[in-house]
Amino acid sequence: MLRALALALALGAAVPAWAGGAPAVVTTSTDLKALVEAVGGDRVAVESLAPALHDPHAVDVKPGQLAKLKTAVLLVRIGLDHEPWLARVLRAVNDPRFRPGGPHDLDVSKGVELLQTEIARVRSERGVHVHGFGNPHYWLDPANARPITQAILEALGRLAPAERQAFTANRERFLARLDAGLARWTAALAPYRGARVVVVHDSWPYFARRFGLEVVAAVEPSPGVPPSPASLAALTARMRESGVRLLIAEPSSSTSLVTQVAARGGARAVTLVPSVGGDPGARDYLALFDVNVRRLAEALAAAR
Repeated sequence: MLRALALALALGAAVPAWAGGAPAVVTTSTDLKALVEAVGGDRVAVESLAPALHDPHAVDVKPGQLAKLKTAVLLVRIGLDHEPWLARVLRAVNDPRFRPGGPHDLDVSKGVELLQTEIARVRSERGVHVHGFGNPHYWLDPANARPITQAILEALGRLAPAERQAFTANRERFLARLDAGLARWTAALAPYRGARVVVVHDSWPYFARRFGLEVVAAVEPSPGVPPSPASLAALTARMRESGVRLLIAEPSSSTSLVTQVAARGGARAVTLVPSVGGDPGARDYLALFDVNVRRLAEALAAAR
């Protein structure tokens, strides 16, 4: 299907233009979609290739989304090794504008201070998710919305200089709300600074650093790899020895695995949402943190 659509696009693709309505911007995640919307406002039409409640590392892009990408003025992506599926999509679209580093390609990881860059891992060609260039879940530190939206502002402003003032004003309004949110979230989690937690998937180091949590271990020995019986036994013993009282799961986590780890490790489990739209309350970027901080504070209070 990708080959057929790529041929159709090559034969009759529309030429992207800013005039004549809001141009298309395509992102690789719902989180980036929300941040592009925060800067672009009603002057852009944004679509995410990956839905919120889907494995973002193995996305099945639909033909209509490929057509949208072909007419987009900008592709905004997480970067690092978070989107192994994207190379296949770009081959199907076959548009030189989206070559990495080009003016219509924006890798927002470039402006972020990354964690775990010292951890070298080997990618499996069969799709096992790895963090080989640093942990890619940097959007889960809300303070990273500053450099991300700055990069978005620069990209949109370069493509549409006449709209830069509007983009700047949109970003300033968003940052004011972000600062208020950071103060609120930090205060809510302040009583639990230093709390030790275990995570199912290694999505949360940026969030933990921001709010003073100590991540003792991840249930997955490597991202996307389920634990062996031996590693599970060692992990749950370590949880009890270290006084870990909370296990952070995600909507995609195995319910049976979460239940087993929590019971054997003597911890309470809480499900946090890693992306905008992953919960009805997480309708935008700031609401994502409202949901997660509330759930986390309630779980930490109950686990004391």
